[in-house]
Amino acid sequence: MNNNKMERLNGEIRDREKVMRGLKKMDTPILTGYQLFHNYIRPHMGLEGKTPSEVAGIKIEGYNKWMTLIQNASRKEA
Repeated sequence: MNNNKMERLNGEIRDREKVMRGLKKMDTPILTGYQLFHNYIRPHMGLEGKTPSEVAGIKIEGYNKWMTLIQNASRKEA
């Protein structure tokens, strides 16, 4: 078994935890936001410069991907 991807994510979270406040709270949105960043915004070298969402066929349109994600999340289902 190869767990390099999880170890990479854990390492990134540990690096951020050292300089960020608020990670000790149980209801912090920081880790969820970082997960969104990692999966939808940050290009990965191992995926030829694509994000994991792009590889999975999920494309985020627009200049500001954060704003697009927030707007899509806040839409009400019809």
